[in-house]
Amino acid sequence: MVEIKTDTALEAMREAGRVVAHALAAARAAASVGVRLRDLDEAARGVLSQARAHSPFLGYRPAFAPSPFPAVLCASVNDAVAHGIPGDYRLRDGDLVSLDCGARLDGWTGDAAISFTVGTPRPADLALIATTQQALDAGIAAATVGRRVGDISHAISTVAGGARCGMPTDFGGHGIGRSMHEEPHVPNHGRAGRGFRLRHGVTLAIEPMLMAGGRDSYRTDPDGWTLRTVDGSRAAHVEHTVAVTEDGPRVLTLP
Repeated sequence: MVEIKTDTALEAMREAGRVVAHALAAARAAASVGVRLRDLDEAARGVLSQARAHSPFLGYRPAFAPSPFPAVLCASVNDAVAHGIPGDYRLRDGDLVSLDCGARLDGWTGDAAISFTVGTPRPADLALIATTQQALDAGIAAATVGRRVGDISHAISTVAGGARCGMPTDFGGHGIGRSMHEEPHVPNHGRAGRGFRLRHGVTLAIEPMLMAGGRDSYRTDPDGWTLRTVDGSRAAHVEHTVAVTEDGPRVLTLP
């Protein structure tokens, strides 16, 4: 069942989203050559703690996971698509990093992700990040009253297909609100005009994950969490929590 949020709830989600934006900004600011991924997680934890917000990631254990997630930040590097566990890996010059973070504040949740490079960037990585951001922008633009979830999916897949990028088809966006994952599911591929009809007060986490190799296949690391491209190609992941409103899409996870 899709919960329709009141305008008061949207304002509360905006505050949670602001915390997410600040946590991602702190983690990105901490990212440089030689820094451990766990140090980025610590930077995000500090922001959550200062805001008196809780992490919906820490301790989260979906059906596919062999153990609860041990961090507040997903940190995925190079060929890791998503769900990377921030450990002792030290960032290297030219790494492509994707960070995903959530926050729960006063009973409401925000969720967002960013991708960026560390040190000297590869032009192909910058192009992949730009395409992934274009896919997110297209998905957000389609999140308007009267349209359907399939319109969002189609917008994202059109950008990805035009750039010959692959996507992990088993994963995508989702409804969000009182909890991190709610109905409806928001696939990153689909047919326009299909799925749940959008109305004022629907809140969605829209999150394209693009793989440069053009294949949709991925594998899961032995940790049971990290998704990695089968062909070793680079991946990027960006996300915003978005409210569907009568005035158009409202991004709730901006600073």
